[in-house]
Formats: sequence, structure tokens, C-alpha cells
Amino acid sequence: MSNPEIEEIPIRDSMIRLGQLLKLANLVEDGVEATELIRNGLVKVNGEIDDRRGRQLHDGDTVTVNGQTVRVSAPVA
Repeated sequence: MSNPEIEEIPIRDSMIRLGQLLKLANLVEDGVEATELIRNGLVKVNGEIDDRRGRQLHDGDTVTVNGQTVRVSAPVA
């Protein structure tokens, strides 16, 4: 059963980088905003603050920004 507050974000491949996901999920306007949020410790990956814009995210990983949470949904191999 999924949490209705968590939006599933489908990706094409098995992995996506944190900065790319923030843009794909419309959590930021552009890469500059993504970098600022990440650098300032405002982005959580799986519940923990992560400051790596290039962090690799895989199926099931969650990202939270400004109280909004999304979950990566990768295709089944």
C-alpha cells in the first residue's frame, strides 16, 4: 500500500541522478535551483540529508524537498 502523499516519478533507466530527478519531478525550476537546495542541505534522500547533486537514485528511493516527497519508479529489468 503506497502513501498518498508520496508521488511516484517514473524514470526510463534503472538510475537517475539527484539533480535530474529534482527537475523531472518539478521540485525545482532548473539545475541552478537544484544545486542551491542540495548545497544548503534542504534535500533529503531516503530520510537523510544528502549534499551530492550527482547522487545516484534507484527504484524505491525517496527524495524530500520543502515537505514534498517523491519516489523513484524505475522499469523492471
